[in-house]
Amino acid sequence: MSCIFCDIIERKIPAEILYENDCALSILDINPIHYGHALVIPKRHHRDFLEVEADELSGIMQAVHTVSCAIVKAFKLQGFNFFANNGAIAGQSVFHFHIHITPRYAGDNIRFVLRLKRYEPNAMEETAKTIRSAITAP
Repeated sequence: MSCIFCDIIERKIPAEILYENDCALSILDINPIHYGHALVIPKRHHRDFLEVEADELSGIMQAVHTVSCAIVKAFKLQGFNFFANNGAIAGQSVFHFHIHITPRYAGDNIRFVLRLKRYEPNAMEETAKTIRSAITAP
């Protein structure tokens, strides 16, 4: 199956490459939230974060750190976001895991619309217990 990010990694289609290491490639997003919006893409194809191998994570996050530092320096930013959408319901549109890094500016009016919840009595403890029971050792 064709994957646009795999094609970019294999240099089959052009992209503005910002950075590369053994595990990841960083490019400018072609549909940026703000100019300088970058993507960090694992070189190995993984549909989402849950498929990424543990031994790749440090190289991917090192690329996120390096590119984030460069974006902050280049645009003299006071802040930025980095995030990943995992699954269609979370907004993922390219099913090759990737992390977005986007500059932020005062008054840019970009926000997540949140409706924060409060746990009922004992619900927080039960929720934590459910999650802990699903954690498996690496």
